[in-house]
Amino acid sequence: MSGEYPVPADKVPPRGGRVLLEWADRSVALFNIADSFYAIDDSCPHQGASLCGGRLDGRVIQCCAHGLRFDLASGYLLNSTQLKVASYPVEQRDGQLFIVLASMEAGQ
Repeated sequence: MSGEYPVPADKVPPRGGRVLLEWADRSVALFNIADSFYAIDDSCPHQGASLCGGRLDGRVIQCCAHGLRFDLASGYLLNSTQLKVASYPVEQRDGQLFIVLASMEAGQ
């Protein structure tokens, strides 16, 4: 999959919020942290648990299943480069948010 996904205006999370987006057999969690947007796959790379509903501390999301904590900006497990959840750039143009998927395979 490549290109970009335009986030519908009614799905843009408010400051401090999050939303689960689903399209083309993919689930992506979109977070608004201090008016900066972060998008990650909703599946923990450890055993596939949902990350969207995890405990959020700044830019760090904690998996509900086993407590693994990931940096939303990089996708990496905290203090490690061995485990990573796919993360995607989020761009804003003319008042519209886009999740950029073009680099998905390259970043994996």
